Amino acid sequence: MLEKGYRSTAATNRPVNFRRNRSLQLIAIVYFCVWLLTALTARDWFDWILENILVFIFMICIIFSYHKLPLSNLSYLLLAIFMSFHAVGSNATYSESLPGLWMQQVFDWERNHYDRVVHFLFGLLFAYPLRELLTHGAGIIGRWCPVLCVTMVLGLSNLYEIIEWGAAEIIDPEAGIAFLGTQGDVFDAQKDSGLAFVGVILGLALSALLDRLRPVVSASGAADVTGKP
Repeated sequence: MLEKGYRSTAATNRPVNFRRNRSLQLIAIVYFCVWLLTALTARDWFDWILENILVFIFMICIIFSYHKLPLSNLSYLLLAIFMSFHAVGSNATYSESLPGLWMQQVFDWERNHYDRVVHFLFGLLFAYPLRELLTHGAGIIGRWCPVLCVTMVLGLSNLYEIIEWGAAEIIDPEAGIAFLGTQGDVFDAQKDSGLAFVGVILGLALSALLDRLRPVVSASGAADVTGKP
């Protein structure tokens, strides 16, 4: 039996305890360093605050849900990777992010597409954690699980676009232009949501492939992909 307040990871029956989970501690430390560095060097503090309001809410939910419904280390790693990409984007506003400017120059793009990359990664990297949450947290299996994953990603993606619009209109319409990051594209919101949709479909396909490979990995005696708790 597992101790009350702990749940097994996706690929192991051992209980999860953050104080003994060195892999998860390392993930948290690395992400915090990335977040702190990008925060201290932020170019536009007003835009940075707008970009990170949802980050604060998300991190509070992650921290307080850990003891009741912890995810696997792999899920937390995927979430940390996405949040790190977002931190880089909020550092200098998405439309002026350095990786995006580099890609714009290398591929001769007309605009900075870093926001497009992050929206795609939102679908791709959230697919596995959402699938795990629905499967182990809500007991949803079968065909409904991927359907709900896609629905949740599309819903969250469009909710974010609505929040962007509302924040820009209510707080400061002029400063909100940098927050919106449309860069003159009237279909920016639709393209962002479309890329999130493509990302979650690919993420679910990779998750299914991982499930097929996991028994092979376990049989060979390889290490647990979710990390040793």
